Amino acid sequence: MAKKAFKAESKRLLDLMINSIYTHKEIFLRELISNASDALDKRYYITLTDEEQSFDRESFYIRVTADKAARTLTVRDTGIGMTKEELESNLGTIAKSGSLAFKDENEPKEGVEIIGQFGVGFYSAFMVSKLVTVRSRPLDGGIAHEWVSEGSDGYTIKEIPEMEQGTEIVMTLKDNAEDENYDEFLEEYRLKSIVKKYSDFIKYPIRMLCKHSRKKEGSESEYEDVFEDETLNSMVPIWRKNKSELTDEDYERFYADKHFGFDKPLRHVHLSVDGAVSFTALLYIPEKAPYDFYTRDYEKGLELYTSGVLIMQKCADLLPDYFSFVKGLVDSADLSLNISRELLQHDRQLKLIAKRVADKVKSELLNLLKNEREKYETFFESFGRQLKYGVYSDWGANKEALQDLLLFYSSTQKKQVTLEEYAGRMQEDQKVIYYAAGSSYEKLAKLPQAELLSDKGIEILYFIDDVDEFAIKMLGEYREKQFKNVSDSELEAGEKPETDEDGKAMFAAMKELLKDSVVDVRASSRLKSHPCFLATEGGVSIEMEKVLSQMPGNPGVKAEKVLEINAGHAVFGALKAAHSDNPERFAAYTRLLYNQALLIEGLSVEDPVAFANDICALF
Repeated sequence: MAKKAFKAESKRLLDLMINSIYTHKEIFLRELISNASDALDKRYYITLTDEEQSFDRESFYIRVTADKAARTLTVRDTGIGMTKEELESNLGTIAKSGSLAFKDENEPKEGVEIIGQFGVGFYSAFMVSKLVTVRSRPLDGGIAHEWVSEGSDGYTIKEIPEMEQGTEIVMTLKDNAEDENYDEFLEEYRLKSIVKKYSDFIKYPIRMLCKHSRKKEGSESEYEDVFEDETLNSMVPIWRKNKSELTDEDYERFYADKHFGFDKPLRHVHLSVDGAVSFTALLYIPEKAPYDFYTRDYEKGLELYTSGVLIMQKCADLLPDYFSFVKGLVDSADLSLNISRELLQHDRQLKLIAKRVADKVKSELLNLLKNEREKYETFFESFGRQLKYGVYSDWGANKEALQDLLLFYSSTQKKQVTLEEYAGRMQEDQKVIYYAAGSSYEKLAKLPQAELLSDKGIEILYFIDDVDEFAIKMLGEYREKQFKNVSDSELEAGEKPETDEDGKAMFAAMKELLKDSVVDVRASSRLKSHPCFLATEGGVSIEMEKVLSQMPGNPGVKAEKVLEINAGHAVFGALKAAHSDNPERFAAYTRLLYNQALLIEGLSVEDPVAFANDICALF
């Protein structure tokens, strides 16, 4: 029998398809099952449009058969089948899609979804096969034919004896190589896992004879192996069911079955959208963060399906980074895919879906915040830092979208509050939103510089996450109210103290002694019972200095520190006396007060030995 050459550019093109287009060899089974599903959809379409055809659900199926002895894997469907001309046209011309032509020639019908578009999925079989045999008989009862090819050298086609209507693809697997084990595609467990992973929601049953062990009849201890027909796929995905049919338990079971997490999700979102791009989404807001969530190893993304077929396990483009905690999936038949169906073209449709997903997640979080505050606080404990990173990242592009989702601990309410709640309680003459940054709520409550504000009943937001202050700096303001750190040197909490000439000279002398550590020394307007503290000038606070100094590429980043002295404290008189009578004692006092202020801020004393000697010098 004469061998026919492929009509396309033959060897080079086929080699490219089977060696470069697909990332994983296991994809071949997904492609063949998708083609089989298309063939069944075409047959179903005919039953809707041809009165002579009847619909018998039991006769619509796909079968997978592995023969270890012959080293063959067969995928069979009971779909529309192909004539000799269609075999030559669809399989003899690489990148010609029979499914696409069928869609172009026929009006779409409800329940009919043709998956294939590009006509290359079939050739993925050659990734694992040294010989591919296709046998097919068309629905109209015509003659069956057999198409055979070993690859790019061409193919043969001949008439064969009667076979049941439909198509079967028999793959003779390649021989194992040092770095390739093709036998894995003959193993029952492997085939099951591939079908479950990629084709679980194909709407026709995918059947396979599977081996089971059972007790021999009449025996209590002896077992025998039996083969039973098993349906490998779920067929109807939960997200395509009516919401009224589903319970919370159904959604939670699906969350667990898909291994989205070991926790119980706080909220699920079942979203169906029709419009410029139509899609269905099933989204979950988890209760707890995965152990690696805040590491570089964490991979965000939603599962992406098209007509129930898994295309990508982690489609990162469907989620903004600040919502990377969301689990779930999107199913759309409208997306533009590349010819391998593994990668999305970055087009308008994808962006539209991503925007709708982000908008819906935000509205669900706001709803949770408003109506189920305890649950929201549980969520925020796990993922609040990610929202704050979202405010800070991308040069603040998302700050307005996220600002009302943020929570911070309140000095007066003794609990987490929103910026909206804080703004609603601001005192009548209060011009700014006050905050303090540090390592714990307990330490922040004792800050000397916050004492006078607290005495006036002014609410202060406590920041203990390293990202907090960076996020607030990026936010800039809320409802036209600026944010102000209680340690900011420009903050005036009380009356500005008057300093005489002796006091001014003393502060100048202290500044000279500390010239390598501070930019100024001055009397404070906000200290009440404490002797001193460190204020800061400029955009970098002491807490920001701590964070930046630990990052690579930021050596020597320092806050511009100002030592503020309480002019009403007994230490002020001692300083003035030492300044005029005992220069050495004055220098020791100055260094001690500076080091005391460092310790209050949680910073290390620069010279512990000198610090100890200064203490001893006072006795």
